[in-house]
Amino acid sequence: MNDLIKKLEAYRLENRISQEDLADKLKVSFSTVNRWLNWRTEPNKIQSYHIKRLLEKRGSK
Repeated sequence: MNDLIKKLEAYRLENRISQEDLADKLKVSFSTVNRWLNWRTEPNKIQSYHIKRLLEKRGSK
């Protein structure tokens, strides 16, 4: 799972997206994204699915 979070943070930084905007895109709270990016929690299966879809959209550009 750590790799997924690393990719998510790279996506956020590359696209200059705030944690709040990233949370909006993933339909989760800011605090949820913050906990992921600070390694306090990991996304559940559904959240991981949505993260992967977001990252796949990036690859199709």
